Amino acid sequence: MLSRPAEGPDVVLRYAEHADGVIDVFLPPSLGRPAQPGPLVVAVHGGFWRQEFDRFHLRPLAHALAARGFVVAVPEYRRVGGSGGWPLTAYDVEAALAAAPAMIEAAAPGRVDAAAPCVVTGHSAGGHLALWAGLRVGPTRVSCIVALAPVTDLSYAAAANLGDGAVQALLGGQPDDVPESYAEADVLRRLTGDVPVTIIQGTDDKQVTVEMNRQVAIDHPAVTYVELEGVEHFALIDPLSPVFESTVLPALQDPTVVRT
Repeated sequence: MLSRPAEGPDVVLRYAEHADGVIDVFLPPSLGRPAQPGPLVVAVHGGFWRQEFDRFHLRPLAHALAARGFVVAVPEYRRVGGSGGWPLTAYDVEAALAAAPAMIEAAAPGRVDAAAPCVVTGHSAGGHLALWAGLRVGPTRVSCIVALAPVTDLSYAAAANLGDGAVQALLGGQPDDVPESYAEADVLRRLTGDVPVTIIQGTDDKQVTVEMNRQVAIDHPAVTYVELEGVEHFALIDPLSPVFESTVLPALQDPTVVRT
């Protein structure tokens, strides 16, 4: 998934002046018909917040969702090892999420309803950013969040050394070193139920361990938790994987149809 080739977006928008302040937009085929507003999905890529991983690896997923009628916005953001780090990385995603609907409506008239709440999804570290930004923006702008193998508990992730110290690199140290940053980056305390949240997690995930999100589901019963036996990390963003059709796509179309 990190290197599979795919065509580029239909539109590229700029939401900030820095080099990473862009949003790739993928539109459903019109097939000669007048453009109709489609549901908007904002999809946040993962890569443990690091510079070497960018939005391009979500292109196959974005094309697959566009083919099924979604308008898909994939924002880039500043990352660790480049000009990012906490809190700039998260602020970029929040800014892109807030700006995307109106910018897409202006660039592609008739393709989205800028006043309608959008679906937010994110994979791995992008799941953390999708939760952080989506829960902050709130229910007037976000209809639901579908987090795919998200890094939800940053203290757990730091203790488990997920991503070879990825959380520590993002936040600038261990929880005892920078408690204010961990508190600000925490998404668990924002799970108030105002925005419906679905977490989808594979049991064979080597990058984001299943134990973390199992515990989140126990501690936060308002979250819809879907655990997929034998599924690895990247299958959740692979449109060629069986779980895309069976679980990921239905959750994005209507999260109420996905059950624990």
